[in-house]
Amino acid sequence: MTSVDRWQLPDGIEEVLPAQAATVEQLRRRLLDLFRSWGYELVIPPLVEFTDSLLIGLGHDLDLLTFKLTDQLSGRSMGVRADITPQVARIDAHSLAPQGVSRLCYAGSILHTRPKSLMASRSPIQLGAEIYGDGSLAADVEVINLMLATLDAAGLSQEYTLDLGHVGIYEALLDAADLDAEQEASVFDCLQRKSVPDLTLALDDVAEDIAALIMGLVDLHGDDSVLAAARDLLADRAPRALAAVDALQEVADAVRRQRPHLPVYFDLAELRGYHYHTGIVFAAYVQGHGQALANGGRYNGVGEVFGRARPATGFATDLKALMGLVSVPPETLSAISMPDSDDPGLLRMVEQLRAAGEVVISNLGGAHDDRCDRVLVDADGAWQVQDL
Repeated sequence: MTSVDRWQLPDGIEEVLPAQAATVEQLRRRLLDLFRSWGYELVIPPLVEFTDSLLIGLGHDLDLLTFKLTDQLSGRSMGVRADITPQVARIDAHSLAPQGVSRLCYAGSILHTRPKSLMASRSPIQLGAEIYGDGSLAADVEVINLMLATLDAAGLSQEYTLDLGHVGIYEALLDAADLDAEQEASVFDCLQRKSVPDLTLALDDVAEDIAALIMGLVDLHGDDSVLAAARDLLADRAPRALAAVDALQEVADAVRRQRPHLPVYFDLAELRGYHYHTGIVFAAYVQGHGQALANGGRYNGVGEVFGRARPATGFATDLKALMGLVSVPPETLSAISMPDSDDPGLLRMVEQLRAAGEVVISNLGGAHDDRCDRVLVDADGAWQVQDL
């Protein structure tokens, strides 16, 4: 291995250098302060946990994304978290176990075995907020509004679009279609890709009228007219899906009351997180950025494996992705240079300056730090700050 190779990082793993790190940290502090102002309490889950709890409740995809290792103390399998949501669900259900509604938030690094998309990082900095203990649409609306407020607070200058879906529509169609596990997996894959030819083949053995319903999902995306079309399509053969359509309308109307000019896009074939989401799913997109900038949804019962099946809804975003899209003014550092000395008077002065919020940098070996625009000088036995 050459010296050049030793400095290479794995694909999808990035370091965050000072200027970017300052932006990420400004965003983290600003957004966690926003969450706090809405009543969300900060939790800091561990980086690794036993896979028995870490991989429960959020589907097979999370298992594939998780790096696994053996705990040298217990011999049990551990995982490096690929998503913080199951950890927060454990905290709510077991560590806190509140009786009423709880609002929790978090920010921390996660690690993926492979990128979620072509240009995605394998080491995102996930930030999110979740509500436990309330199964109403009002909780979904609150989380969606907080997600949008997060993008506002981050300083996102581009116009964004709210994307809404509901897994209950697909579930109602599956019940009507009576597919076996293999057929269901094939149909799910085709819908995710919105591939009509493949979907036609996957539904070859399904009753024609039911197949037409599932095929119809592919085209049910767009503005509010989509909901009217969905009601016409589903009313006779899949009436259970109408409650989900009504829920989408109710949520969209509630969000628009606060943001009347927000573009809302409905996608009834959106099945992101289908294996663990139980209701509304949502995402925010900006033009020119192919992946959702923030997303979430309802996932009732996620805490059941920890002894408390609580209704839950939440969202998450990646601070690294936000960093690339927002315009945060670079932090201009005004620093004071101090002589490399252990003079007691100097050290007392430096301590006072740092306590007052000033940056004081020791002039090691007499080398000047370019960030310093002032200097500490000894004026007749009294240390003073002077401009350079």
